[in-house]
Amino acid sequence: MKVAALVSRLGLAAVAVGLAGAARAQDALDIVGRPVDGALGFQPAATELMRDIVWLDTLLLWIITAISIFVMALLAIVILRYNARVNPKPARFTHNTPIEVAWTIVPILILVFIGAFSLPVLFKQLEIPEADVTIKVTGKQWFWSYEYVDHEFEFDSYMIGSAAAGGDFRLTPEVEAQLVEAGYTRDEFLLATDTAVVVPVGQTVVMQVTGADVIHSWTIPAFGVKQDAVPGRLAELWFKAEKEGVYFGQCSELCGIAHAYMPITVKVVSEEAYTAWLDGAIAEYAGKPRTVDVAQSN
Repeated sequence: MKVAALVSRLGLAAVAVGLAGAARAQDALDIVGRPVDGALGFQPAATELMRDIVWLDTLLLWIITAISIFVMALLAIVILRYNARVNPKPARFTHNTPIEVAWTIVPILILVFIGAFSLPVLFKQLEIPEADVTIKVTGKQWFWSYEYVDHEFEFDSYMIGSAAAGGDFRLTPEVEAQLVEAGYTRDEFLLATDTAVVVPVGQTVVMQVTGADVIHSWTIPAFGVKQDAVPGRLAELWFKAEKEGVYFGQCSELCGIAHAYMPITVKVVSEEAYTAWLDGAIAEYAGKPRTVDVAQSN
């Protein structure tokens, strides 16, 4: 009996050490997925998918800039050369076959060129690779539930300061204290959640996305992923984060009165920190009863 008690205590101590180590590792993470006041463009890309999107966006920007300059030049020529003062006697023709063929074929060629680069980017997003980590995310009014499928535990994630988390959607001193305790600052209010999705850096993560009540949408801009969470359907997205840090997202589908208070927090950590966090999370969450959806229970 004494040996069993000693083993039990050692096990609990190991879990505590693992949780403490994971917490220290997460507290040291840079917040790289936060919007910056006055900045333009995308958040810094943290995945190959997002780098592809940024590259494609830049390519399209060059194309539409060239088209816009060309159209403006044509307008300027028409205004200057064919106004009533310079050209008092207007022409009477109504058709010009070469021009009509050109303005039909050239746009088609431009669209084919764009499609040749954009479709591979789309297919890469839709072709789900084999997962190193599989997480099922369920959107609910107004929070997210995450289930680590391979390890059979689940937890809910609420915005720090939301009504469900004991706040009233205002940045009160109590809410600011909660933010600081969780490793954030007041600047992360409306972005940070009380629990975060934790994933290992450099590994393929597949998110299985669904909804429990209405349509939600799970998105992390820095990862280049967005997927509607539709009740009764199970969709998938994937990403492989390349840099450790804290990344923020937001429900991107209008889902009710508290839609604006449904953020997403993902922490990308080292494999060692992830293993330590996973051990603690299994000990804390495994075997707990699942969240009952109020709307469905009524």
